[in-house]
Amino acid sequence: MYSIGPLTVAPGERAQGLIPVGTSTYGVELGIPLIVVNGTEDGPVLCVDAGVHGDEYDGQEAIRRVLAEVDPVGLRGTLVGIPCMNTPAFEAAARTSGLDHLNLNRIFPGDADGSYSLRLAATFVEQVVPAIDALVDLHTGGTFGEIAPLTIVQGGYEDLATGIGLAAGHRLIWKGGKWGGTVRHPTLAAGKPAITIEAGGGTYREENVRLHIDSVLNIMRQLNMTDGGAELRDDYIAVSGTFARSAAGGFFLGHAAPGETCKQGDLIAHIVDHYGNTLEEVRAPQDGIVLWVRRIRTVRPGDEVVIFGEVQGEIQP
Repeated sequence: MYSIGPLTVAPGERAQGLIPVGTSTYGVELGIPLIVVNGTEDGPVLCVDAGVHGDEYDGQEAIRRVLAEVDPVGLRGTLVGIPCMNTPAFEAAARTSGLDHLNLNRIFPGDADGSYSLRLAATFVEQVVPAIDALVDLHTGGTFGEIAPLTIVQGGYEDLATGIGLAAGHRLIWKGGKWGGTVRHPTLAAGKPAITIEAGGGTYREENVRLHIDSVLNIMRQLNMTDGGAELRDDYIAVSGTFARSAAGGFFLGHAAPGETCKQGDLIAHIVDHYGNTLEEVRAPQDGIVLWVRRIRTVRPGDEVVIFGEVQGEIQP
């Protein structure tokens, strides 16, 4: 038997349900939706989540499809899917919650006595982290931008997380940003491997859903949950990310695609006013790779417009 939150699932069975977090102003129960497939053989518990940002859709659909297709007969271990972690943000079609406007991806481990998003983070730490052995966190560039397919392996936890990070299948390995508070952090702190996979954004696309599905299935093979060995690349590129923010507000025009290589000083984007006058140029601060490019054209002073990846070296599997 496997238990998580309110669910107890027998070997070879499926279940779905909600870990309660709170209620809306009109009395509807809110929480973390779960889909669980419990295998017939012993193995690890892998949790795959999406929808930490409500405007990132591809991972949400990928989780539903993987959980629907996985056969519990012969599955070694348990697959836990959280198709939409942040339902208030999804309902608002926004990056942040419509209840308290917090960015869930920056506030873990949360606060059980705080606003809804803080309680949501705390509930995940208290009820999900102890019940899993590994975590895969699916993201896209969201409504605001497009990101090259890549995997984030948190700096300082390489020994713990690189194995499943390489199995995600993307050549670019971002060595974990300086920011904290992501869903990865409390999971890693508990001694359990956790990664974030990024791909696409700007809108929902089937090819990005497929990328996420392929990553999850290959990680399951890496963990020996299903038959067949994981497919690994011959080499991977380690990058670090630098966020470029606008100094001027205006209309954003990008000139480079996510994943495109750049040289120091290359023009990546510029910002114009309503008359077409150039207000600002965005140039590459060093040789590297463009990781993320803004897609929404409205830009305000201080908004993120580009993420540059500085190449740190190669990783051999």
